[in-house]
Amino acid sequence: MSLDTVKNAANTPENSQPFAELGLKPDEYQRIRDILKRRPTSSELAMYSVMWSEHCSYKSSKVHLKQFGEKAPKSDALLVGIGENAGVVDVGQGYAVTFKIESHNHPSFVEPYQGAATGVGGIVRDILTMGARPVAVMDPLRFGPADAADTRRVLPGIVAGVGGYGNCLGLPNIGGEVVFDETYIGNPLVNALCVGVMKHDQIKLAKASGAGNLVVLYGAKTGGDGIGGVSVLASETFGEEGPAKRPSVQVGDPFAEKVLIECSLEIFAADLVVGIQDLGGAGLSCATSELASGGTGGMKVELDRVPLRDPSLSPEEILMSESQERMCAIVEPKNIDKFMEICQKWDVTATVIGEVTDGDRLIITWHGEVIVEVPPRTVAHDGPVYQRPFAKPAYIDEVAKAELKLPMPNSASEVKEAVLKLISSPNIADKSWVTNQYDRYVLGNTVLAQPEDSGMVRIDEATHLGVAISTDANANWSYLNPYEGAKLALLEACRNVATAGAKPLAVTNCLNFGSPEDPGVMWQFAESVRGLADACLEMGLPVTGGNVSFYNQTGDVAILPTPVIGVLGVINDVRTRTPMSFKEAGLALYLIGETKNDFAGSEWAYLHGQRGGIAPVSDIPTAMRLNDLLVAGRTEKIFIAAHDLSQGGLAAVLTEMTLKNNVGAKIALNNIAVDLFSETPGRVLVAVKDDGKLEALCAKHAIPVSKIGETGGDALVINDVAISLNELRKAYTETLPKLFS
Repeated sequence: MSLDTVKNAANTPENSQPFAELGLKPDEYQRIRDILKRRPTSSELAMYSVMWSEHCSYKSSKVHLKQFGEKAPKSDALLVGIGENAGVVDVGQGYAVTFKIESHNHPSFVEPYQGAATGVGGIVRDILTMGARPVAVMDPLRFGPADAADTRRVLPGIVAGVGGYGNCLGLPNIGGEVVFDETYIGNPLVNALCVGVMKHDQIKLAKASGAGNLVVLYGAKTGGDGIGGVSVLASETFGEEGPAKRPSVQVGDPFAEKVLIECSLEIFAADLVVGIQDLGGAGLSCATSELASGGTGGMKVELDRVPLRDPSLSPEEILMSESQERMCAIVEPKNIDKFMEICQKWDVTATVIGEVTDGDRLIITWHGEVIVEVPPRTVAHDGPVYQRPFAKPAYIDEVAKAELKLPMPNSASEVKEAVLKLISSPNIADKSWVTNQYDRYVLGNTVLAQPEDSGMVRIDEATHLGVAISTDANANWSYLNPYEGAKLALLEACRNVATAGAKPLAVTNCLNFGSPEDPGVMWQFAESVRGLADACLEMGLPVTGGNVSFYNQTGDVAILPTPVIGVLGVINDVRTRTPMSFKEAGLALYLIGETKNDFAGSEWAYLHGQRGGIAPVSDIPTAMRLNDLLVAGRTEKIFIAAHDLSQGGLAAVLTEMTLKNNVGAKIALNNIAVDLFSETPGRVLVAVKDDGKLEALCAKHAIPVSKIGETGGDALVINDVAISLNELRKAYTETLPKLFS
């Protein structure tokens, strides 16, 4: 096959090209021809196809995502916002923290271990690219029913991939979620978050400026793994048999990435780069076009200089490969020797593949022949933008009218049976089988990790400054009301951070939905974005960046709308954090917040096969007062323990708090079934010394509070129902090992 050069493309306008096979629509292909005023070369077609894919271009979501900018609150903390590899916020004492969530859903279905592992590797490089040292990861996960054959196929590999890659990097996994639901069969959600720390003057950006500066590719050699990768896999709906297009999933090497991290940080410390970009989705196509577009616009690259693991790769394959552990740096000529010296020290392959020019074109050659000559912005940032039709699906009004008919336990035996049934259900049961595969304490700065409400890491060992992070999504509520569901997910993530004693500061998100070509799914997405943007504006929290994952759908069955919201909070002294559990008898247990008859979208309803009713409505002013109260409870040394009530309600929280340190509790409830299983948002159970300080604090913040019991004993006693901690532990801990060991 002869090389398709720019000159050849100009002279052969009639040549047919496989644009449809590469995922481009006829009008998109025509637009490329209009931009270039000729047909694209095969290499240009490869670049546009991956960069204009849904996963990379956000072509269906851009029109809605702009709300995060239009409604952005004023924030003194925001240092780098949406548009870079990750957002950056000021956390005080000269420190900046960067954090972001990405999805690796479809690759993890096709190849669970490598799909999940490279999801972790990719998000870690995004954080590294900002100039930060990665310090922790988190993993919100969603699967089909726990006893489904496909779940048993994908879950062990995904968990092993997350743990294997993160553990080898030496990064603690401090939080996340594991949720099961029928709609995730064939579409597991593997979202990965990373947080990194730097000083303000260490922030790096993805831009190629300065004519004559060198383009350096460093890290692993380029291979045939991941050709098309997430850019193709994540941009189509799976059929009943899985994906129609099966590009190879990227193969990760965490030890190579660990060396790449240390090498990069030494390069950054020596101030040797003027721009930096990792090679993730769309590989070299993305790195070169985004760097050029972010800078002055001109770049020339000699593609035949790219170090290859497989010398048979064609130029198109090299441009589309998503091989892992690679970075692209812009380096001034005067610094290149020192740059190469550091790479050699770390045994990292580094090659000058081009230079920044004073032109306005990205030009790529292959053995002297020009195979790409494009305006880089048209590849990286000016892709198609679709105003997809959206309409409220019929089910919304139907489920709102549905009357929940749930069994409510009355007798002591029924209450005990109900509690044990709830806490042994896969969504509520102990997740230690998963989290024990992760190193949660490597590096020595982990302060809180699963099963705490939020993960917390110390970022300064002298002052004990720290950050807390939580990820949350209640897809049941988002299914019933996407607007409120997104708001409630944000409020829960904020509350989890505040419960530990940290002040919420900034937001990231990973928006997981079905096909954008379905007007009902698009309505769910539009409402979710609107809800999150409105709530962030009201709360004064900037959205620093995030990810959209569409096409999470098998045939006509879309996943539940799952906007995973990540919130980062700051705590001035991690030694004073509030843990989730108590260690002593004789403490008073108070429930902060009011319990209502909220069973729509609850775990109790799900266990009885019912998904209907009206979701709770967010109360943001009250939620903000509660967050202030929770932080004050820490700073004023009132709380001994605090735990947010969410999925599973009070029954789940009492189980988790008593079992954590093997100290029982005696509880008195007025309406036992509602009080135990309702999932009214905005509630926290706290353990305190009964000295009146809590009631005064709650009165000051206008938040209702009621005493419901005290700690002590070797059982959980609820009214006249006694469940020994041994029986409670057996029910709570045996579910996942039985299913997956």
